[in-house]
Amino acid sequence: MGNETAVAEFQDMLAARGVSRRSFMKLCGTLAVMAGLGQAAAPRVADALEQSVIGASRGDLYPVVWIEGASCTGCTEAFAQSDAPDPASVVLDLISLNYSETLSAAAGWSMEEAKEQTIAAGDYILVYEGAVLDGWGGNALRIAGKTGNEHLLEAAEHADAVVALGSCAVNGGWMAAHPNPSGARGVQQFLAEHGVGTPVVNIPGCPANPEWLCAVLVDALLLDRLPRLDAENKPVQIFGQTVHDNCQRRGHFENGEFVYRLGSPEEAKGYCLYPLGCRGPQTKANCGVARYNHRRSWCIEAGAPCIGCCEANPADPGQNWVEVNTPFFKRHRDVRIGEATVQPGAIALGATGVAAAALVVHGFGMKAAGRVPQGAEFEKVRAWDAKHPDRSVGVYSKDVLDAAVRKKGEKR
Repeated sequence: MGNETAVAEFQDMLAARGVSRRSFMKLCGTLAVMAGLGQAAAPRVADALEQSVIGASRGDLYPVVWIEGASCTGCTEAFAQSDAPDPASVVLDLISLNYSETLSAAAGWSMEEAKEQTIAAGDYILVYEGAVLDGWGGNALRIAGKTGNEHLLEAAEHADAVVALGSCAVNGGWMAAHPNPSGARGVQQFLAEHGVGTPVVNIPGCPANPEWLCAVLVDALLLDRLPRLDAENKPVQIFGQTVHDNCQRRGHFENGEFVYRLGSPEEAKGYCLYPLGCRGPQTKANCGVARYNHRRSWCIEAGAPCIGCCEANPADPGQNWVEVNTPFFKRHRDVRIGEATVQPGAIALGATGVAAAALVVHGFGMKAAGRVPQGAEFEKVRAWDAKHPDRSVGVYSKDVLDAAVRKKGEKR
């Protein structure tokens, strides 16, 4: 098939889905940027998609196994419930979703057999959503007669790459928040402890932005490489800057214009939400660039402060976004003392009160022990007034002022 024929066929496929060429090129530009290629690479991505989708339509689909761990399926829902027809659905034509508890039409034995056959054949990508549960010997989560951990190990060992999708998969997410009775943690830490060396790409978020996964798939399927990752195995192009860096309210922050109360005139003017607990300065993600719901809006544009749902340290389940950021609408996180939680401000006030009380008690003790020396005699008349009675600042009776003047003269 010639290149012109392939392009024409691809455009017919777009038209059948109700997708304009302009919308498709816009998607390619977004994917190119998130893949770290830059906006100028959009034609290259478009060409790769055209050729790959035409090939895929002839039966050359790349297999993907999508396993649900302990999750609410929010990442799956965000990825699947796009308003079709949509350009992103074209990217999905690149993969054969051989297994997904949520999206597959099949169920039961036939589903598990399809997964086993895909694993045996190899050369697939594993998308894992949800936390890994170690509680009760791994029996906190069981699927088809096996623990969720067994399913993960079997699928990850033979995969080309593992995509830990969502904060729960990265480090346990909200399920790892105190007291974490199920022993929730992330995929990367679990696989490392079990000696599985398959590359892991961490995509945090609650839920993760669907376009982030699209960008990783473009890298892996079209460019035959994984995206450049940071020290936490997160794609640098997506998680290399803070939310604050690209926030549309950044100018108000620089000008010292803040919202201190919801429903205030400052909120109506779109001022910075930092005093209301916005975690944008400490949370790394390009939410303000990619946005959600096909780039229509995102949390801060909708009027809510960032709650830092992309904060997830894959090496420490305790540093999950809930544990690190709650309460969400206060400037400081809670400090945990045993089973109790308290705000840092309350600790500071308590320490100040204790110090003040100690000083008072100390003063009374010194006085009672007679260890407090007599202070200087209190001046009934200011020294200046006694020296310059004609220009006295204070108001005194004549007798008092005369006595002070005489006393001043005697000292001379």
